[in-house]
Amino acid sequence: MTRLVAALLVAAGSISLLADTQPTFRSAVRTVPVYATATDASGRLVADLTQDDFEILDNGKPVAISQFSNDPQPFTVVVMLDTSASMTEHLKLLNQAAEQFLMRLLPVDRAQVGAFNDKLQLSGTFTNDRDELIAALDELQFGNSTRLWDGLAFSIDALKGVDGRKVVLLFTDGDDFGSKTRFGDTVDRARDEEVMVYGIGLSVEYFNGMRLVRSKPDRSLRRIAEETGGGSFELQKSDMLASTFTRVAQELRSQYLLAFAPDALDGKPHRLEVRVKRPGVTVRARKSYLAAAEAPTGAR
Repeated sequence: MTRLVAALLVAAGSISLLADTQPTFRSAVRTVPVYATATDASGRLVADLTQDDFEILDNGKPVAISQFSNDPQPFTVVVMLDTSASMTEHLKLLNQAAEQFLMRLLPVDRAQVGAFNDKLQLSGTFTNDRDELIAALDELQFGNSTRLWDGLAFSIDALKGVDGRKVVLLFTDGDDFGSKTRFGDTVDRARDEEVMVYGIGLSVEYFNGMRLVRSKPDRSLRRIAEETGGGSFELQKSDMLASTFTRVAQELRSQYLLAFAPDALDGKPHRLEVRVKRPGVTVRARKSYLAAAEAPTGAR
């Protein structure tokens, strides 16, 4: 009997060891999230669409929508502000506008605030403490150059590893000047890492040391916003800042979540098109994604 028990114990140990060395199989299914903003002919947000109102095309081929929600979705956002010299007279209004956005965060949202000029700055860690975030606006420094694409890349770096929806709200009053980062690289990173970019541009008059000039926000900001499914706003007056930052908050709270499982995970960029069937309604969503076998770190 003793030999039998010993033999059984040895056999059980062998089975356990074999089980420990077996490979772990994981599901190969990847879901691609797509956040969509729907507006009517007057630009008002449309909030009563259903899943049947939408269609998604992946490289021109319709795909089945596997997930749909019109409930507000939490997000993590970097509010990155241009505090270069040309903005000196408008910084108070800019901070007040950013406050309007931050005040509309919900407890499930998280944010950081930051600034770019000839330097790059972020407030620290992501938090849902609105008072802390608003106070951090007063700590943002100002400088000379407008390192726009460096500022965007810095924001995307901060969002690396973050779960769920990732957003950069980027404000500038001028063209990029002094960045080491190329615009095309930021577009690729935003696509590959599934970051939605909202761009707000403001034309301002300022004295450049010799004469009064009017700034022109970088036109590429519209392109990256459209590519990632965000929004782009070009303002002529600083008193429009508060309403525009508020509009961004409203859009983020009103977007539809659509998702699908790609037919092919070939590691290449795929073109995306989201269509809406209801007449008179326009939809805005990201225009591409990277069909990689694994979702970006932190993406869902």
